[in-house]
Amino acid sequence: MAKDVINIGVIGFGNVGSGAVQTLQENAHAIEMKVGTKLVVKKIADLDWDRPREITLSPNQRTTDAKAVLDDPEIDIVVEAIGGVKPAKDFILTALRNGKHVVTPNKELIAKHGHEILHEADSRHLDCYFEGAVGGGIPIIRPLKQCLAGNRIERILGIVNGTTNYILTRMTSEGKEFADVLAEAKAKGYAEPDPTDDIEGNDAAYKICILASIGYNTSVPLDKVYREGITRIAQRDLQYAAQLGYVVKLLAIAADTPQGLELRVHPAFVPVSHPLASVNDVFNAIFVRGSSVGEVMFYGRGAGSRPTGSAVVGDLIEIARNIKVNGTGRVSCTCFEDKQIKPMEEVLTKYYLRMEVRDRPGVLARIATIFGEEQVSVASVVQKSSRGDVAEIVWITHQTVEKQVRRSLERIERLDELKQICNWIRVEDEQ
Repeated sequence: MAKDVINIGVIGFGNVGSGAVQTLQENAHAIEMKVGTKLVVKKIADLDWDRPREITLSPNQRTTDAKAVLDDPEIDIVVEAIGGVKPAKDFILTALRNGKHVVTPNKELIAKHGHEILHEADSRHLDCYFEGAVGGGIPIIRPLKQCLAGNRIERILGIVNGTTNYILTRMTSEGKEFADVLAEAKAKGYAEPDPTDDIEGNDAAYKICILASIGYNTSVPLDKVYREGITRIAQRDLQYAAQLGYVVKLLAIAADTPQGLELRVHPAFVPVSHPLASVNDVFNAIFVRGSSVGEVMFYGRGAGSRPTGSAVVGDLIEIARNIKVNGTGRVSCTCFEDKQIKPMEEVLTKYYLRMEVRDRPGVLARIATIFGEEQVSVASVVQKSSRGDVAEIVWITHQTVEKQVRRSLERIERLDELKQICNWIRVEDEQ
C-alpha cells in the first residue's frame, strides 16, 4: 500500500544538510507532484543550533541526538551530511540495520567504505544513494550507473576539485604564484583553513576512486590511486604551458587498459582545444569516453550548499519513487569484476620537464644521451633564457613509460652540470 507521507531524517545541518532541506522546502509542491507522495523532513540532528540559518524549523524538528533520527520508526530515509568517516559510517550502518534507506554525499566515506556500505544495503533490500559525493550538483553517478551502463567506459578525466581549479585559474590569468593565490582562496572561502586534502590531491582521489569503481564495475582500493598535488606548480610552468598550447589543470584520471586500470590524480598539461581546458574557477567537469556513446562531458558547480543539496534531493526523490512502487533494493553495488590496477610506473603518457643547467658546451648532448639510453623519445627541446652561466631548458617527450622518465631524471640529477630539476608534469594529449 502506497505511503501518504515519506518521512526524512537528516543528520548534520551544515552547508549540505541545510541546502537540501531548503530545496525541499522551496520546491515542496512540485516534488510532491513528481513523486506522487509528500516528502516531509521529520527530524534534523545537529550539535550546534545557535548557528544562524536561513531556514524556519519547528522545535519538534530539531534535536542534538542522532539516535533520535536513527531510532525513529516513522523515518523512512536518513540523510547523512556530517562528512568524514567517524561517526558517519556507524550512523549509516545503523540506519540500514534499522530498515532505513540512506542518502549521503560523503565522498571520503564512500571511497573508503562504500563497498561494505552498499553490500549492507543490498543485503537488506534497501537503497543507498550518493550522487552528491562527486561533482556537487553535477549528475554523474546515476548517468554512469544507468544512462551509460550499456557502454564499456574507456576513459574518465575530471576536474573534480574546485579549490585547486580556482587556484590554477587565478595563477594563469593573474600571473601570481601558488602561495599568494592560496591565501586569497582562503580569504574568499574557496579554500579551507587547512587545505591539505584539496591541494595535495586527496579530495580528487576520493572522487576518482568512486567513479572508477562504478565505471569499471570493480572495487577500487583508495591506496591504489596515485595522487600528486599542485604545490610544485610555478608561474614559469604556466607560462611555458601557454606558449606550447596548453593549460595546467589538476586532473583525476581513470582508464581501462590491457595492462589494468590507470588510477591517478596529478597536475597535467591539457591542450587548449580540449573541453576541459576552458573549465575555470570553482567549476568542475567530468569527461567520459564510452565505447558506444563516444565522448560526453558533465559540467557545473562541483560543491556548495545548494548544488550538493540539489544532488541530495534528487536522490531523495528517486528513493521516494522506489518506496511508492515497492521497488527499493535494486542492486546498488555493481563491483562484480576484479580488475588489476596498473602501477604508476607503467603509465604511458607524454612529459614536460623543466631544468636549470650550467650553460656549458655539450650539456644538451649529455642529457639527450641519457634520455636515449633510457628509451625516452624527445619531441622538442627549448632553451628560453640564461642567467649568467645558468640556462633554463624545457623538454617535451613523446609518449613514454613513467619509470623510464624517472630513471632518466635520477641519472640527470647526478650530472655536475645540473643546477636543479625545477619540475616535471605529465602531458595529457588525446591518446
